[in-house]
Amino acid sequence: MNLLELRNVEAGYGEFRVLHNVSITVRKGEIVALVGPNGAGKTTTLRTIMGMTTLYSGDVIYNGKSIRNLPTHKRVELGLTMVPEGRKLFNTLTVYENLIAGAITKRAREKLEDSLEFVFTLFPRLKERKYQLAGTLSGGESQMLAIARALMSRPEVLLLDEPSLGLAPKIVLMIFDVIKKLRDEGGVTILLVEQHVKNSLEIADRGYVMELGRIVIEGDAKKILADERLKKAYLII
Repeated sequence: MNLLELRNVEAGYGEFRVLHNVSITVRKGEIVALVGPNGAGKTTTLRTIMGMTTLYSGDVIYNGKSIRNLPTHKRVELGLTMVPEGRKLFNTLTVYENLIAGAITKRAREKLEDSLEFVFTLFPRLKERKYQLAGTLSGGESQMLAIARALMSRPEVLLLDEPSLGLAPKIVLMIFDVIKKLRDEGGVTILLVEQHVKNSLEIADRGYVMELGRIVIEGDAKKILADERLKKAYLII
């Protein structure tokens, strides 16, 4: 079942078009990796799904219905949540206050305690830092909090934009392990944009390669990863 679809999307900012005839499908229970060089349009793709760009043509389909005219907060209420590149935490609030801020939907508020228990089980370090200011966390802890805050909205689909950016190798491996666990144990469907191409394709079910705002390759993630020609072209090493 296709849970999320982009159909022939042309999108960008104002008069500046970034995406050109982009079509992507994400099936329920999948991890889908969207990879490509810097400036390819990967972040714009995620922002388009969340209603944060100008959609010139094409459509965004969620659970079989068009959401192209819905504002961002309505998309969150439906079950879409994005963890932006750079984390965007409330640095003057505590870890706990950041988490509560993430529970913005009616569904999330009704399950607040369950959600807190889930994210603290997933990230025990955050429970230890519960009353610490977010601005004093390490890079790895900040990324944990960014993901945990997004999970507080109880999403069906989680959009992750460069979750390993700027992190130490050991923490990167932990983040990828968490992403797999979210799919396997948490039942969360994931669209992952990542600079660590090899790591992302290794945990993904399917992959898309984007270049200059266009999808140039798509298919089974393991086949993309194993293709020597693609390894050289897109630095999948």
